[in-house]
Amino acid sequence: MTQEEKERRIATARENFRKGYGCCQAVALTYADVLQMSETDIAKVAAGFGGGFARMREVCGCVSGMTMVAGAISPSLNPGVQPERKANYSLVQELAAAYKAINGSIICREILTGAGCAPTPCDGPEPSLRTPEFYKKRPCEELCGIAAGLLADKMK
Repeated sequence: MTQEEKERRIATARENFRKGYGCCQAVALTYADVLQMSETDIAKVAAGFGGGFARMREVCGCVSGMTMVAGAISPSLNPGVQPERKANYSLVQELAAAYKAINGSIICREILTGAGCAPTPCDGPEPSLRTPEFYKKRPCEELCGIAAGLLADKMK
């Protein structure tokens, strides 16, 4: 992938988040062509992963989005083919390690706490309103761009 294409993917992921998509959706939608899925289907499948699994502040939605795309980059279609599964797990672990090296964690609440947001472990199911204040205090837009860039680096 060219540097120009990588920068376009990073900008698209950030823009997707600014449109109101959750982190997982924002990252996965950026790679709709790689996933070979419609944007509608990606938005459906990725909907529950935002906020660290439905706002439970567990695994960051950006990491979940990267994991989804990793399934298309390095598929494991037959559960009995161990080398495929190993290759997929290896890619996911590489992506997660790179993300953690940049952000200090792959756990939503730890990342948000480090950014000064101090969320509770579960803020309940009510999504945060996307106000200007929300965008000022949350690192999520930048995190979506980071995840998109890490994926771009793994594309052949």
